[in-house]
Amino acid sequence: MFRKSLVLLNKIKNISAKEIKSLFDHFPDIDDTLRANKHKLIDSGLKDTTADRFLSLRDSGWIDKELRLMDKERVSLIDYLSPDYPLLLKEITYPPLVIYVKGDKSSLSDLCFGIVGSRLASFYGIAMAEKFSFSLSALGIVIVSGLAKGIDYAAHKKALDAGKTIAVLGSGIANIYPHENKYLAEKISHKGAVISEFPLETSPLKENFPRRNRIISGLSKGVLVVEAAARSGALITARYALEQNREVFALPGKINSPLSKGTHLLIKEGAKLVDSLEDILDELNVEWRPREHSINLDSKEKIIFDIIDREGIFMEEMIIKSGLTMQEVSGAILALQIKGLVEEKKPFYFTRRIYG
Repeated sequence: MFRKSLVLLNKIKNISAKEIKSLFDHFPDIDDTLRANKHKLIDSGLKDTTADRFLSLRDSGWIDKELRLMDKERVSLIDYLSPDYPLLLKEITYPPLVIYVKGDKSSLSDLCFGIVGSRLASFYGIAMAEKFSFSLSALGIVIVSGLAKGIDYAAHKKALDAGKTIAVLGSGIANIYPHENKYLAEKISHKGAVISEFPLETSPLKENFPRRNRIISGLSKGVLVVEAAARSGALITARYALEQNREVFALPGKINSPLSKGTHLLIKEGAKLVDSLEDILDELNVEWRPREHSINLDSKEKIIFDIIDREGIFMEEMIIKSGLTMQEVSGAILALQIKGLVEEKKPFYFTRRIYG
């Protein structure tokens, strides 16, 4: 159960953290504000203009309309005082008063990891976002990103192949942005969650996206920036992550690429350079123990994956044991490497990296 008063307060623009804290101090039951008059609200710390906005909103019937729309959109709500409010998010300086959730609320309290980057991503950036997203998701880690084009889209889409993902919006859940990602958002809601702190019909205003970014990092134990120009919004997420005492990771790129400027700057400033999945797992203290059902392999990949054991095996022996052609074995091995499941320890000698 959520508190209507917090939904109303969340709707008020420019209400200060000081005002909200003062209300919590004066009202042991915050929903008593629903019955308070203007004089009482001002005595409790609200500015005159804020009290007027609250009373106007309270008496307008907006909350009933919002609740009906929540039912229509299959959206639930977690408020700051709810027992299922994510503990990690509660640690940040300005945690959201409410979180609208379409999907699995419990995923917000799972081990989460943020993957962000440029909307105008390169083929390399997309491939790396997919690789790290799939591999982390296969370990049971929930991938968090912002549903934008480019890196965000790649991270969400590939995470769904192996596990769960959370999309954090800079708009309301009834107003998905960008519109072309609406189908992806619906898929995420069935295997993870689409969330927002903004009322359901909120437009994707420019000032909303830094607020969204603090939630991406706030939910996550760490954040990987895959590609970012010097002024990329992904750097805002990284800054929030640092402020929130989260681990920040960055992927190196070509020195002459504008999309490497931001990630290289982060590395210079102390972000952990990532060139393998172990770089992330070592910092997060996560072991290689994926959920078996989460690894999606075609028939040839499964044959080869089953043949490759902990000690390793040469490709020539794989061909003999599998009955597949050299081309088929090579293709399966490449696919397994891209998925982060096997590695080449020495020329033509492969071992498992993730044990099913």
